[in-house]
Parts: sequence; structure tokens; C-alpha cells
Amino acid sequence: MTTFTVATAIALSGCSAGGHNAADAGFARMMIPHHAQAVRMSDVVLAKNDIPAQVTALAGRIKAAQDPEIEKMTGWLKEWNEPVGMSGDHTMNGMVDNQDITKLEAAQGREAARLFLTHMIAHHQGAVAMAQKEGADGKNPDALKLGKDIVSAQQSEIKEMQDLLGTL
Repeated sequence: MTTFTVATAIALSGCSAGGHNAADAGFARMMIPHHAQAVRMSDVVLAKNDIPAQVTALAGRIKAAQDPEIEKMTGWLKEWNEPVGMSGDHTMNGMVDNQDITKLEAAQGREAARLFLTHMIAHHQGAVAMAQKEGADGKNPDALKLGKDIVSAQQSEIKEMQDLLGTL
């Protein structure tokens, strides 16, 4: 008979030992729609013509990084038996309102690139703040690592976007 230990179950699930707390669940629950909006904005830019190549490359990298992170955080919430969706009204720093999304969708060329970069800088700054809060309040090693990775990657991308904005 094979012994199925807690450590084996944790290893098979892809979730690290150490459990989670309300900060971890809140981080994942709020970062999922935050990332989803960044992916949506990236998709808008990637579908346009006449966008500077550096901006489309950045949009592609943002989408490539954040899509898998959405899946990872969704998996954590399910493994933790936590609700995946948010309840009630929650405001998150850096979220772009519907009016500004519509303007981005309508814009072309350099104007679209400028709008994307301007909104994505603020969006990333909001994500960095949420990830730093996870670093201060979270417990789960995987969530803490993701928070640290988000801070590092998005601070670097903020600098890149600020530099790109200066060239438009």
C-alpha cells in the first residue's frame, strides 16, 4: 500500500506548504481582474496598425507574463477553497475606467501608443502597491514570491514605459 502524505499532496498540487491567509487570498482575488485589464489593454494595442514596434513588443510581453499569472492565482484560490471572484465594490489602484478604455480602442498610431503607455504606467503602479502589500501581509510562499516578482518586473516596465513615452 502506498502512503499518500500531506507533502506528496502538496507537491502534486503545485501549492507550497505553509498555508495561506486572508492577505494571500485578497491579493490573488484582486490581482486577477487587475491583470485581466492589463491583458485587455495589451490586446487592444496588439490589434492596431502603426504602433511603434517597441510598444507592441512591450504589450506582447505584458500579455505573455500576466496571462499565466492569472491562471496561477485562479488555481491557488481554488486549491485554498476561496472564492475566485470578488464580492461587492472594490476599487483597485491603477484600474482604467471604461471611458479611457474606449478612448484607447478608438485611438490610432502614436496617440494609441501614448494612451496605452500613460494608462499602463498608472496600472502597473497600482499593481506594484498591491504586490508590496502582499509582501508585508501575506503568508503563502508562492504568493509572496509572485508579489516580489510582480514588483520587480513591473517597476522595470514602468521605467521602460516612461522612457518610451518620452520618445513619442
